[in-house]
Amino acid sequence: MGMSDTRTNLEKGKISSLLFKLSLPAIIAQIVNVLYNMVDRIFIGRLPSGDIAMAGVGIAFPIILIVSAFSALIGSGGAPLCSIKMGEKDNDGAEKIMSNSFSMLIIIGIILTVIFLIFKEPILWAFGASEATIGYAEDYLTIYLIGTVFVQIALGMNPFINTQGFAKMGMYTVMIGAAINIVLDPIFIFVFSMGVKGAALATIIAQMVSALWVLWFLFGKKSILKLKKNYLIPKFNIVISILGLGVSPFIMQLTESLVLIALNNSLQIYGGDLAVGSMTIMGSIMQIIYMPLMGLAQGAQPIIGYNYGAKNFERVRKAFKLFLVTAFIYTTILWLLLNIAPEFFVKIFSDEPELVDITAKNIKVFFFGIFMLGVQIACQRTFLSLGQAKISLFLALLRKVILLIPLIFIMPNFLEDKLLAVLVAEPIADILAAIITLICFIMYYKKLLKDDVLTENFSLGDS
Repeated sequence: MGMSDTRTNLEKGKISSLLFKLSLPAIIAQIVNVLYNMVDRIFIGRLPSGDIAMAGVGIAFPIILIVSAFSALIGSGGAPLCSIKMGEKDNDGAEKIMSNSFSMLIIIGIILTVIFLIFKEPILWAFGASEATIGYAEDYLTIYLIGTVFVQIALGMNPFINTQGFAKMGMYTVMIGAAINIVLDPIFIFVFSMGVKGAALATIIAQMVSALWVLWFLFGKKSILKLKKNYLIPKFNIVISILGLGVSPFIMQLTESLVLIALNNSLQIYGGDLAVGSMTIMGSIMQIIYMPLMGLAQGAQPIIGYNYGAKNFERVRKAFKLFLVTAFIYTTILWLLLNIAPEFFVKIFSDEPELVDITAKNIKVFFFGIFMLGVQIACQRTFLSLGQAKISLFLALLRKVILLIPLIFIMPNFLEDKLLAVLVAEPIADILAAIITLICFIMYYKKLLKDDVLTENFSLGDS
């Protein structure tokens, strides 16, 4: 697809066909990403001390989340700005944003590698390591951190492929990495007897190949936007714009670990190990629900961002409405399925009768508000696509930090069943966050998308 073809499609193509074409590869990529993370855990769980090894890798997981959050800071901040610039027919400005983003990802990758390698042991103890798990956690993390720069490039630059309308190429980035990881995992873990070190090595090799794939495309002839050497030196005004917009998805990913820590601590107090095990399964189900939503958002972002930049607000409205309705229908269907057949979802992860029984009961409470998640995600991600950094940041903080974490500790004061009280915090946060987000969007909607006024809440100066 050439430059003119992409412009024609984003400007004039049928919105529903465009959303399907751009979203499907992104949704497949997100599902593959979830699946290969689960396969990773299955292999580690089959080691002689699999339960302890799994716990050790679990202790290191918040650091991995932090690393990926930084890639989202740059990728999810820079890609919507590129879309808007492309819509304004300013490809040179878009290339400056993309090249600056690339430089920032490398700088951040190097800084994170050095900091975590130096301080990994005290950090792991702080995250809950024990004498039994610290060795596994350190073994996994030490090797994983060597590939931090590759992780930053693979995860952080892939949105710049998707935002140009090359959704299939973006999907291949994830699928290539997933395939390599799945093939190498059993070889390194079992054949070479490397244990958790093998799992980490397979992951960073997979990320390295994904990173090289992304760079091959962005430096190549097919890419509309090119990484250019003379734009690689970061410019303050461009970097600030990227960080301002990227801080919302950055915080969304970063707070995942805070929510897990809060939930696990409270569930351990009120329900013990079985409740924590149940939460682990429900967390995995939440990931399965959430990832296709993110794929849908990735498909909508280039359409909304490009047409917003081109001041074609009628197409922005149509794309948003379709995004909102599709996301709401998707989450409502899953809400119904979780209520009708919770055991089916639980048995994907465990056949232990007691665990299946308690988790099936917990699912109906924990996921009671999940039908509203589609509304919250559609509005929040549309704000991001429109370059609205401040409101997007507030909405990113709203569900988890402002509502969910405090509710986890507040609700047990009001209900006799303390375990139920912790679980009910999730649907309350889901429903309240969706209602507040929708109200915010309605308030800003007309102001943002007036045909005669383009609201510009970010500035790229002369870039």
